[in-house]
Amino acid sequence: MVLKMSSRIQVCMLLILTFCQICSVSALTNGLDASALQALKSEWTRFPENWKGSDPCGTNWVGITCNNNNHVISMNLMECGFSGEIPESIGSLEQLITLSLNSNKFSGTIPASIGRLSKLNWFDIADNQIEGTIPVSNGTSSPGLDMLLETKHFHFGNNKLSGDIPEKLFSSNMTLIHVRLDRNKLTGDIPSSLNNLTDLNELVLKRNQLNATLDFGTNYSKQLELVDLQNNEITIYKPAANKGIQVILADNPVCQEAGNQQSDFCRTIQHNTDFSVPQINCSPCGQGREPSPACRCVYPITGKLIFRSPSFSGFSNNTNFIMLHQGIADFFRDPSYQVDSVAIRNFRETATGHQLLVDLLLFPLNKESFNQTEMNSAISAFSTHTYDPPAIFGPYIFRADQYRPFSGGSISTNTGIIIGAVVGAVVLVMLLTIAGIYGLRQKKRAEKATGQNNPFAKWNKSTSSVDAPQLMGAKAFTFEELRKCTDNFSPANDVGGGGYGKVYKGILPSGKLLAIKRAQQGSSQGELEFKTEIELLSRVHHKNVVKLLGFCFDRNEQMLVYEYIPNGSLTDSLSGKNGIRLDWTRRLKIALGSSRGLASLHELADPPIINRDIKSNNILLDESLNAKVADFGLSKLVGDPEKNHVTTQVKGTMGYLDPEYYMTNQLTEKTDVYGFGVVMLELLTGKSPIVGGKYVVKEVKAKMDKSRNLYDLQELVDTTIIPNSGNLNGFEKNVDLALRCVDEEGVKRPSMGEVVKEIENIMQLAGLNPYIDSATNSRTYEEASKGSGDPYGNEIQ
Repeated sequence: MVLKMSSRIQVCMLLILTFCQICSVSALTNGLDASALQALKSEWTRFPENWKGSDPCGTNWVGITCNNNNHVISMNLMECGFSGEIPESIGSLEQLITLSLNSNKFSGTIPASIGRLSKLNWFDIADNQIEGTIPVSNGTSSPGLDMLLETKHFHFGNNKLSGDIPEKLFSSNMTLIHVRLDRNKLTGDIPSSLNNLTDLNELVLKRNQLNATLDFGTNYSKQLELVDLQNNEITIYKPAANKGIQVILADNPVCQEAGNQQSDFCRTIQHNTDFSVPQINCSPCGQGREPSPACRCVYPITGKLIFRSPSFSGFSNNTNFIMLHQGIADFFRDPSYQVDSVAIRNFRETATGHQLLVDLLLFPLNKESFNQTEMNSAISAFSTHTYDPPAIFGPYIFRADQYRPFSGGSISTNTGIIIGAVVGAVVLVMLLTIAGIYGLRQKKRAEKATGQNNPFAKWNKSTSSVDAPQLMGAKAFTFEELRKCTDNFSPANDVGGGGYGKVYKGILPSGKLLAIKRAQQGSSQGELEFKTEIELLSRVHHKNVVKLLGFCFDRNEQMLVYEYIPNGSLTDSLSGKNGIRLDWTRRLKIALGSSRGLASLHELADPPIINRDIKSNNILLDESLNAKVADFGLSKLVGDPEKNHVTTQVKGTMGYLDPEYYMTNQLTEKTDVYGFGVVMLELLTGKSPIVGGKYVVKEVKAKMDKSRNLYDLQELVDTTIIPNSGNLNGFEKNVDLALRCVDEEGVKRPSMGEVVKEIENIMQLAGLNPYIDSATNSRTYEEASKGSGDPYGNEIQ
């Protein structure tokens, strides 16, 4: 009996221990973090409904993100309707990276304990009712915000903060890029310690009561782009040497002084614009429908993108919005979203803060409206932040409007008509199926008989959405030939990506090297590009244009066969990927060669050819570093006398894309000129056109000072091309030419023929002979200039 009782007790104890283990496993959240969040919850009102229980990580509390170790790393609680004070216990969340409490109704003061959050990157308490002074540390006894060395963002705008901005708040050990203390009650001087922030990009202190002097001195951040001190008490302004910093001092005493009233720094920034991307100039549709960029009347998904902290101010530069639009358009090219095109418009800044609002329209693909699943999928891309905007726009939220077709009465249908139509369609399909079987068999017999002799026997209206190309001299390869010469398209022979597929290196039995572009299977866009590129390159023969050797249209494959260019793209050389060092001389020769190739397409081809995607990745370098223009999948023939073409869809690569073409859909040769101007700036800087949200065109324009040596662009210029003497013959004229090419107005850009002549002159200033190839150096100007009279050394048929 005793043994039985002992056994029962053991079993009972085992069950209790097992239950405790289960409980401990289910409580995922770190204990200190769970206690801190419970303390926050007890201080606040109107928290989300699922903030229940004691395990925030395990039950996925709204706005709370945890890492794999069950520590809280993010509190993204903007616009949740919270009220109450932020307790000191928040400083216990030692792994916290993001703290976003903006746009609520919090009161009280900033907890000094936040200074203990050593990993905090984002700190946003804007648009609340927080008061008091900004806390800084006091030795080891009391923490403060000056201890946040990893934090990039201080967003404290639109609160009731008062007192001075502490001198101790900023130090050289900090990594702040945004300091936004606008629309508070801050007084006193602007702390000189701000100059210690070497990464500072934006300082916004507008609508406070700051007084005395704004003196940049000489130690300010080289990354600084915006200083906004509107509506303060600034009486003296000593500007920075860097003319690229946007300074806004409107509504300060300094702007009432004679001579300052018309100064740029005293002008009020525009807070809205009716600029739209793209511009849609179509007739009204009615019935709640909207015209798409292609002028189809449809029901788009509409809503507002709200960007919390864009790192730019004002609306004078449309490039940022063009970049935003193309990023969204590129994202929704994924066929799973069923989005035909995208439009954004009505850019505006909120009256109360530094938020950017943008109206967004998503147009359905090949039909009048989205179905429920498609609508949910598109909206989810924003609500789950699957879509990631350019870095300069910062974090965002999306508020979708009610979709009109689902709001009742927008699209009426007659059930009887639908049923009748379906029945009739079924009967018709049955009859057509019976009648068509015979025809299909006959067609297959005909294809089998003619397919061997005609490489385009399968390229007809029944199997392709485009007509067969009209060729001049390109050789037709079979699939088997190209399979063998690439070792069955081995990954070892994969040398990169083209406009619509992979590029493979191939070797013919004769030893001749090939570059083979293989289209992705099932790509209708690829088929159109395939046809276009064959048609264009089969009739163009120029030493600065990549040579098309042949093609393959066999076994449902689309392949283009080119001469193999051993040194890859200009992008590879500028990035150092292929180990080639491009000095000043080589870069001038590359610029000349590629400009000659483009000029020949514009001025000697009949009809002219517009590449539409000029970029460094589409300029290839042969064994002698001669430049060859490549990739014509997006090209257009321009046949009318004015050489102007209206496109229904803008295509190209962000950073190189002509803003005028993007906004108007008017395609001209000047579109290529713009892209080439960006390539010229790449040759100067050695960097991609957009790096970290910064656009090379804007950077050069902002930094340039024509009164100084090398236009004072040494910080931007690739160090590889700067000699010890600091002089580069022809450098300034090269910059001038590049900036003329990227003028926002196409009529002000030179033609490619004019660009060629100017680069030839620049080469002569540099002591180089522009009339010899990179591979030769013995011909004289007179010998090299003699010939057939073709200024670009071409053979175009």
